[in-house]
Amino acid sequence: MGAMIKKIRLKGHETFILREGWLTKGLAAAEKDGTVFSKNSGADALGVGTNMAKAIRYWMQSAGFIGKTENRAAVKLESLGQLVYQKDPYFEDDFSYWLVHMNLVTNAEAVTSWYLFFNTLQAEEFTRTELEDYMLREYAVETGRTEIPRRSLADDCSAILRMYSRDHVEDYDPEDKSISPFAHLGLLKLDGGKYRKSQPNLNRLSPFAVWYLIEKMWKENKTNSISIASLLEDAKGPGKVLQLKRAALNEYLDKLDNYGYIRLNRTAGLDMVYKNEEKNWEPQKVAELYYEK
Repeated sequence: MGAMIKKIRLKGHETFILREGWLTKGLAAAEKDGTVFSKNSGADALGVGTNMAKAIRYWMQSAGFIGKTENRAAVKLESLGQLVYQKDPYFEDDFSYWLVHMNLVTNAEAVTSWYLFFNTLQAEEFTRTELEDYMLREYAVETGRTEIPRRSLADDCSAILRMYSRDHVEDYDPEDKSISPFAHLGLLKLDGGKYRKSQPNLNRLSPFAVWYLIEKMWKENKTNSISIASLLEDAKGPGKVLQLKRAALNEYLDKLDNYGYIRLNRTAGLDMVYKNEEKNWEPQKVAELYYEK
């Protein structure tokens, strides 16, 4: 277990999962007017209800797309938000959704249930009710809090399941805007009333996503090296966040090593990954390089 999570947040999404087009609307509105969310929570400008507007702001802020300014009534597009707005404003590229996912589920204080679900929850298969029980235990272990509001936790669990799974795959309508685009990532399957965590479709997951998480870990831990075991098993690593199995992770690491983005050392059982110190890349630069290619 890592450091205890001191600050938590439940139900910041107002029960609204991210829907198709919301991030595009939010980025455009924030770029046009930094005070957009101070006027009726942004509902008029975004053309949605007040609670939906609050949810859009919450998701964008939690993903690191917008941030606060000295003017408390205003927000600004952060560098990552600016990049995505310039390069893929309509989220036509899977990588843009992976960026949102990676930043959300590594943000323990703002999106606590998402963080716990992907990083610490060991259960691979569960019903909705089982998930709530498992998550209660995760909160107790990872935050030290045993009096978590069950209703709020249930709403978070429901939102996670709705956000990452499709209840009726055979009837799926890509034009249905109520379905979350994150279901496309393939991280959660529903079969016979049980949900199951799954490795995503690797053809739709760029090596840059793995590299982005590695650079985030190095930056946060103030180090230039990490073991493959840590990448597979530690919170905030690609093994947890992207639900990659060992073979898939090693395949991505080999590609990144061949590209010269990282340096691998598997000799004498070391199994270590080293930063390319000549370039000294950071997570933001990884995203920029992806959109430039």
